[in-house]
Amino acid sequence: MPTTVIVGAGGVGNVVAQKCAQDAETFGEIWLISRTKEKCDAIAADIKEATGVEIKTAAIDADNVAETAAFLKEVKPEILLNIALPYQDLTLMEACLEAGVHYLDTANYEPPEDPHFEYKWQWEYQDRFKDAGLTAILGSGFDPGVTNVFCAYALKHWFSEIKTVDIIDANAGDHGLPFATNFNPEINIREITANGRYWEKGEWKEIPALSVSEDFEFPDPDVGTKRIYLLYHEELESLAKNLPGLERIRFWMTFSEKYITHLRVLENVGMTSIEPVNFDGQEIIPLQFLKKVLPDPASLGPLTKGKTCIGCLIQGKLKESGELATKFIYNVCDHQACYQEVKSQAISYTAGVPAMIGARQLMSGAWLRPGVWNVEQLDPDPFMDDLNAWGLPWHVLEVDRSLLL
Repeated sequence: MPTTVIVGAGGVGNVVAQKCAQDAETFGEIWLISRTKEKCDAIAADIKEATGVEIKTAAIDADNVAETAAFLKEVKPEILLNIALPYQDLTLMEACLEAGVHYLDTANYEPPEDPHFEYKWQWEYQDRFKDAGLTAILGSGFDPGVTNVFCAYALKHWFSEIKTVDIIDANAGDHGLPFATNFNPEINIREITANGRYWEKGEWKEIPALSVSEDFEFPDPDVGTKRIYLLYHEELESLAKNLPGLERIRFWMTFSEKYITHLRVLENVGMTSIEPVNFDGQEIIPLQFLKKVLPDPASLGPLTKGKTCIGCLIQGKLKESGELATKFIYNVCDHQACYQEVKSQAISYTAGVPAMIGARQLMSGAWLRPGVWNVEQLDPDPFMDDLNAWGLPWHVLEVDRSLLL
C-alpha cells in the first residue's frame, strides 16, 4: 500500500487531506503533519466522520531538515505534499532529497525577510532531483497550478502558439466581516502590497501596487462585473519562459472597495511592514502581529457565501487556420457547496483540490518524471480530466478580445 505525507494543517491542508482521503485507493496510508498536532487531529476526526478513512497525524517542524527527513525515512512515503508556508519550500525539498521522496507544492519559495518570490531557488534543484530519480512538481494549486495547465491544454489542443494570456481571479464571496484575507494573511498582504509586474515583449514591466484596474464582466451571473487589479503572480514567471510565441502575460485579481480601503489604511500606519519594531523591549514584526489579530482564513468557511471564478483569457493562432482567436477557459466554484463537502470556503478548496490532483498524476505515473517541473511542462490532459472528476469542472467560451484592453 502506498503512503502519502501532507505537510500543513491550515485551510488548504484540510482540503488536501479530505480529498486524498476520498481517493484512499490511490493515496494509501495518509499522514497529516504540522507543528501543531491538535490541528491535524481535528482534521483527521472530520475525515473519519465524513469518509470513514483513518489518517495518521504527527507534530513535525518543517523548518528542520534533519527532523523532517528522519520522519520521512521512518514512514517511507511515495510523495510529500507541501501545503505549508512558501518559506519552507527549500527545507522540505532538502528533506525529500535526503529521504528519497517525491515532492509537490502549491506556491514558490519566498525568503521570510524579503517579500520577493521567484522560482530561481527551486529551479536550481533540477539536477539534484533528476540525479536522484525523484520528481518535484512546483505550483500545483489553482493560480499557480490550474491556470498553468489551462495554458498548456490550450497550446496542446487549440493554438499553434499563444500570443497573450490574462489570468483573471475573482472572489465574489461575502463573509460579512469588515476585513479578512482568504488565505494566510501574511502571505496574502505581502503579495498584494508589492509592486505589480507583467511580462511584455521579452521584458518585465513594473507598476505601483494596485495602480492599474478595470471592470471585467465574468461569465457567471452570480459573479457579474467586478473591478480587477493588475498584480504580479508567480505563474507569470514560468509561463513567460515555457509558452512559445508569447508576447504578453498578466495577472488580475478582484478586490472590493472596502478591502482596498482597509488595506491602504493598514499600510499607511505601518501594519503591513515586515521590518522589526521594538515594543516594550521585544522585537515584533508588524505584519506578523496583524496576522494574529485578523480572522483565521480557516474560520471563514461557514460565513462565506457566493462564488469564485478563475480563468485564463488566451489569444493565439489556431492550429487549423492560423487565424487569431481568443478563448476564456475558467472554473466557477461555490463557497457554500465547498463548505458542505469539506468544511472549507472556495479559496482553500480551489487551492487544495489541484494539489491532490497533481499528486494523483505523479502517483499514477503520468507526471512521474525525474527533475523539477512547473505543471505546464507536463501533460495537461489527465489533470484536466481529474478537474472535472474531483470538484473543479472547467468551461470554455469563445470571446471578443475587446473584453480586456
